[in-house]
Amino acid sequence: MASTSREIILAGSPEGPITAYDAFTGTILAQFSGVRSLPKGITIVGQSFIAASHISAATASGSICLYNWWSSAAFHHIHTPEPVAPLAASSDGSYLFSGGLSGHIHALSIPSGDLLRSLPAHHKPVSCLAINDDSSLLISGGDDGSITVFPILQMLDTSSSSDSVQFLPLYQIQAHNSSVTSVTSGTGGCNSTIISSSLDCTCKFWSLAHGSHLRTVQFPTVIWCVAVDVTESEFYAGGADGRVYMGIMKVGRRQVATDAMGVVAWSPEHGGAVLALSVANQGLNLVSASEDGSIRIWDVGTGSVVRGFGQERGSIIDLVVTKGLTSRVLGNDSVMLRDGSSSFSSKEIQRPVKEIEEMQEWLNVVVKDRRGAIDTLELAIGTYERLLGLFVNQAKGG
Repeated sequence: MASTSREIILAGSPEGPITAYDAFTGTILAQFSGVRSLPKGITIVGQSFIAASHISAATASGSICLYNWWSSAAFHHIHTPEPVAPLAASSDGSYLFSGGLSGHIHALSIPSGDLLRSLPAHHKPVSCLAINDDSSLLISGGDDGSITVFPILQMLDTSSSSDSVQFLPLYQIQAHNSSVTSVTSGTGGCNSTIISSSLDCTCKFWSLAHGSHLRTVQFPTVIWCVAVDVTESEFYAGGADGRVYMGIMKVGRRQVATDAMGVVAWSPEHGGAVLALSVANQGLNLVSASEDGSIRIWDVGTGSVVRGFGQERGSIIDLVVTKGLTSRVLGNDSVMLRDGSSSFSSKEIQRPVKEIEEMQEWLNVVVKDRRGAIDTLELAIGTYERLLGLFVNQAKGG
């Protein structure tokens, strides 16, 4: 796997902590405890936080755990009006959206966790959330088979009540015959394409601007997740049969809408359903995660696995790939040891040492300047005392 930048894979399990892996080596970098992950329930909030939805096993109450990158324990437990699973964050990290069991979407302010709005979106639980590339629209999928699109600015408008006409969605479409399992969109702002997957064994393509249906691709199995190539020439689908499928994003007008031509099934490298997909390494690789606990990194050019690793025990229910955070936050070669202690990279150690040396040099200059100032002051005082003595003598003699 050729790597042009360091990336981190966050893998969540319903049985244990969120684990951060180095995408290039598979080394465990950190573990974030106190949460049992839910489907689509991990997201990166800006450059500072990790958010993970959580349901208490004791009380069945819902919350969202907010983590700093440098600590394994959540620094904030955000209580939600109901149990929530899917999460999506605004690009600046100021707002977090969560999908509830009631079909409502809850908008939260970060890092305070204050609830801004709760809006009805579906008649059944919200199953997935996504924000388009210019952060103007929130896309949600539900267990009722529908897709709903909200303008984010209107969702965050606190000047009007939630039953105002301003809070009606941009549109809602009955997209699938069964639960929507995943939604994603390409580039192009409001003019991009939505791809949705479902338990009805289809992926469907929609115009984000109008909600119009563009294409349907039928699969031989349930599709749990979808991802789009960075060039938007191909899309990837994760199947319940343990396979990853690659398909063509756009087809000619003469090709029928349900034709699966161009869809290729890669070799079955997972022992369970593929529940999460993410494009990595500037589109050169695809990362897949399965309910059997395995993670596979694929070369998208050949459709072959170049690296495999994963959980020692337990399944993986969600996966997120973050870009460019390793060297800035965790250190280029720092790791979280299994006993919970952390070791710092040589660069992280050298950095404060260098800063201390520079500070010492600066303090030496300050001390030197201070000594010079004191010497000057003492000289001035001596001169003043001699002049004062001279004036006194002259006064006595006069």
